[in-house]
Amino acid sequence: MRADGKKLKKADPMYTVAAHIMDKRTDALNMVTINIPYEPIHNYLNEKRKEGINISHMAVLIAAYLHTAAEYPELNRFIVNKKAYARNEYSVAMVVLKAGSGDHGTMSKMYFENTDTVFEINKKIEDYVNENRNSPENNGTEKMIKILLSVPGILGIGVPFFKFLDRYGLLPKKIIDMSPFHNSLAISNLISIRTNHVYHHCYNFGTTSVFITMGNLREVPKRKGDEVVFERCLPLGIVMDERICSGAYFATAFKKMSKYLSDPALLELPPEKVVKDPCVK
Repeated sequence: MRADGKKLKKADPMYTVAAHIMDKRTDALNMVTINIPYEPIHNYLNEKRKEGINISHMAVLIAAYLHTAAEYPELNRFIVNKKAYARNEYSVAMVVLKAGSGDHGTMSKMYFENTDTVFEINKKIEDYVNENRNSPENNGTEKMIKILLSVPGILGIGVPFFKFLDRYGLLPKKIIDMSPFHNSLAISNLISIRTNHVYHHCYNFGTTSVFITMGNLREVPKRKGDEVVFERCLPLGIVMDERICSGAYFATAFKKMSKYLSDPALLELPPEKVVKDPCVK
């Protein structure tokens, strides 16, 4: 048993076979752009500001994803060494630009509960950003990098050793906690550097099964009756490991996430439904 997840029991045989055919995560990546209407998010954030509450776009997006994952637990699965696991925690990896660095960032991760509200998530993000922007040397990832670079030659030995341990479920929880490659979701706000969304790869090392990027706002043509109108949207570039669940499951889950993003006030309460992964005893 791994420190960060439980092996699935009675998983769909098709996905058991798929993990052997597509034994690397990069073999199994599907990509899609979802255009989220921006006006509901914009209006919600403005209303909160009038109430003296500052909520970030990132908090709304992560809250929508975690609310969705609470109802669709297969999103929190991962594949390692051709075996499927249900993750026993919710963690989100994110890059934070270092104070005064302009274009240099540090990457670590935050931990959440699947019952967190958007307010609780916003507070955790604020604390995470402040800590990593002002004192990046204190986060686990930076400490691990310093260790691997501290002695000539240790990088070439240490990384393969970590990969070996991870492959056989022997990587200590302390190392997993330091690793930004072991997460429920990796996310990047590319609006902050004024660029478009991309389809970011999910790393072969670690457990990342879903990666989402937010890009520059854009006008998307939509038909309304006999007219074509342009709607301002927030594009999300989503990359998924197709071995953790079916395409239909992904589609239904992201439809649910879009519903939350169309009415962010729903995120002020814990999810109405929290479902346990059916393949975990």
